[in-house]
Amino acid sequence: MTKPKLLIIEDERSLQEVLTYSLEKEGFAVSVASDGQDGLRRVAAELPDIVILDLMLPLIDGLEVCRQIRSSPRTQATRILMLTARSEEVDEIVGFNMGADDYVTKPFKIKPLVHRIKALLRRSPSGEQSRDTIECHGITIDRSNHVASADGKELVLTPTEFRLLWTLAHAPGRPFGRNELMDRCRGEDANALERTIDVHVRSLRQKLGKLDVLIETVRGIGYRFRNETNAG
Repeated sequence: MTKPKLLIIEDERSLQEVLTYSLEKEGFAVSVASDGQDGLRRVAAELPDIVILDLMLPLIDGLEVCRQIRSSPRTQATRILMLTARSEEVDEIVGFNMGADDYVTKPFKIKPLVHRIKALLRRSPSGEQSRDTIECHGITIDRSNHVASADGKELVLTPTEFRLLWTLAHAPGRPFGRNELMDRCRGEDANALERTIDVHVRSLRQKLGKLDVLIETVRGIGYRFRNETNAG
């Protein structure tokens, strides 16, 4: 059985060693980078399942590393857990806006951290989650044929709206920051969005009709797709 791949991007040597030892004992294949520049190189070369990312890094800081991971089609689905000494709510919001999946402040205990890493791994887009068709709450999205429907009726969506719906529905319950959604919905042509992400969400909600409640606003962060456990 292939071991899940973890990349630790952290400049503190003692923490590198503690994390590497603990996570290898838990069955992970671990590699380490000591600065943001090397971290981005390793992400592109190794395509890890999860990146454990310190916020304060030499050369390229953690937020920029996170943004670049999310901006690349090859790595945008990589799960990112941020480590930082900062604990203010505003820093958490910035981290999520840049695309972090989870956020842990230092100092932390290893066992809870391992639990959160394993939870992220279960959410990782592998197996069933990487399928090209999503069906939930009356919405069907076929990425291969670029077709989406709501309650059996085909939706007439712009390319940006389609990418937006796919991104949100692919990870129900997971909040996406506006910057991350803009990066993901920009598409391979890399043209800047001509309108804000809020306008695209508003238009998508209108087209979903009574199912518009599935796209929830997360105050201070952005948007998420309604989770099964919260659906009425």
